[in-house]
Formats: sequence, C-alpha cells, structure tokens
Amino acid sequence: MHTTDTTIPKPQAILQAWMPFKKAIGVTSVHTEEDYARAIATIDVLLDEIGDDETHPLADVLDYLADQVKTYEDERFKIPNAEPPDILSFLMEQHGLHQEDLSDCAPQSRISEILAGKRSISKETAKRLARRFNVHGDIFL
Repeated sequence: MHTTDTTIPKPQAILQAWMPFKKAIGVTSVHTEEDYARAIATIDVLLDEIGDDETHPLADVLDYLADQVKTYEDERFKIPNAEPPDILSFLMEQHGLHQEDLSDCAPQSRISEILAGKRSISKETAKRLARRFNVHGDIFL
C-alpha cells in the first residue's frame, strides 16, 4: 500500500541525512570483525555518555547499534544453554576478557567467586554484565 503522507521523507532526504551520520559513526551495519569492534567501541562511548537515561537524544543511536551488534552476535556467537557462571566464562572467552577486565561490572574477587560457583550473580551485577556483553540480563540469573 502506498501512502501519500507528507511526513514520510523522500529517499533523497534520507540519503542526505544518512551519509553524514554514517561518516560520523563509522559503522552502521556489522558484517565483519572490524565492523563489530568499531560498533562495540562506539557503544561503549555512547553508554558512557548516556548512562541509564533512556530519554537522551543519543539513546536511539545506541539502540540502533546494539541491534546491529546483536544480529551479528546471534549469527556468530551461539550461547549454549548453561549455568550463569558458565555463560559468563564463555562470554569472557569470546571477547578475550580476563576477570580484571570486568571491573566496571563487579570487583575482580566477586567475578572470581562467581566463576568458581561460590557466589550467585546479583541483579545489579547481572544488569552491568548484560550491558557489557549486550545480552539480556536474565541469562546471568
């Protein structure tokens, strides 16, 4: 069905907005390891800026890039059905991370206890890990 709604932009107007956006972001779709690394780095910068403010003007850009990364990860990194410590270990291995690299999520000693199965993952830590790995927090609970 074709609409005559004048609020829908013409393809040329979309292109004029898209090209500067694409140039500024550097990656708008994730198909390669290089795209993936660039998108993750950009997401980290956006998360630092936005925090938990879902009304921030850049929140839509963050969501867009996160969706691109999720699609790439869903195709590339299959997460097995496993216990939370095993999932964390798997994600750390896939991302080349060590316990101390997760200090933004929890102290190294807590990560160590979680991985050893001596401690469960709190809801707050699960949220931080989910944000860090761009996955749903429920997999850690």
